[in-house]
Amino acid sequence: MNPENALILRTSLTATLGALTASVIVACGGGGGNASGGNGPGSGATGTISGTAIKGPVNGATVTAYAIVNGAKGSRLGSTQTKGTGDFTMSVGAYSGPMMLEVHGGSYTDEATGLHMNMLNTDQLTCVVPSITITAGSTVVGIQVTPLTSMAQAWAQNMAGGMTMSNVTMANSHMGDDYLGTGVDIVLTHPIDPTVSGSANGASIDSKNYGMLLAAMSQEAHDLGMTTSSSGMVTAMMDDASDGTMDGRMGGAAINMSGMGGMMGGGSMMSTAATGQLATAMATFVNDLTMNRSGVVSVAEMQAMMDRLAQLAASGGHL
Repeated sequence: MNPENALILRTSLTATLGALTASVIVACGGGGGNASGGNGPGSGATGTISGTAIKGPVNGATVTAYAIVNGAKGSRLGSTQTKGTGDFTMSVGAYSGPMMLEVHGGSYTDEATGLHMNMLNTDQLTCVVPSITITAGSTVVGIQVTPLTSMAQAWAQNMAGGMTMSNVTMANSHMGDDYLGTGVDIVLTHPIDPTVSGSANGASIDSKNYGMLLAAMSQEAHDLGMTTSSSGMVTAMMDDASDGTMDGRMGGAAINMSGMGGMMGGGSMMSTAATGQLATAMATFVNDLTMNRSGVVSVAEMQAMMDRLAQLAASGGHL
């Protein structure tokens, strides 16, 4: 989504409820539905939602939208396929409340290696929008489904009460604050593609940081030996985030990475995999000007985000 469209959408989200006709509410804590789920999918009236699936832009993946009922994934609202750019558009029946998107299958160009990789059957990308309203003819654009939104979804799902509006809002907000910067919206901010020449030039700092962070995850996957698919790193990060603490453990148990993405031997996930090691991978990717074509040529440009990763590590990984 270009900056002008993003501005239009963000402006519409701040409008009063009385002015919201045939529109969506994707802002934290706003809109229709309630904390325990939406008012359910309707019949007849349809609107559209669109966005991008990014693990590197994912081509040919299936994107499915689900209602959230009592904090859990409910009925299917719609489904579609992604284009080569990762973009998707789907028709969705009338609905108000939190919505979950799941991305399965497809392929992408890995940022760290330039290799064409498939999303493995055991891996997925997810995103939960805290509140959305779909009515006849309504349109919402710019929903991003990324490893970071996947981590937030895994955390919200495992909170008491599950994926309620308040839990999703908190998970999305904390994930943005701790990884990208205070107040960054991980659902509506479109990451740059660092493999595209000059993609950082003129991009917002939030979009630039987002894209470089995702590339750092691919770099770390490469460094760990995920030769089959770096999508295994997404699964590992989701497992780590599921208890709200990025420490290489899930519910107190070490995360076994053997076989993830083709790792041989594997072993347990490092306690700093999602913090300090990610910062190291960031520096490696920035300095690889063969794969990093973004225009970011100095690690210093990413220092603020790397400092955030260090702060997260110092907190014991507590989101």
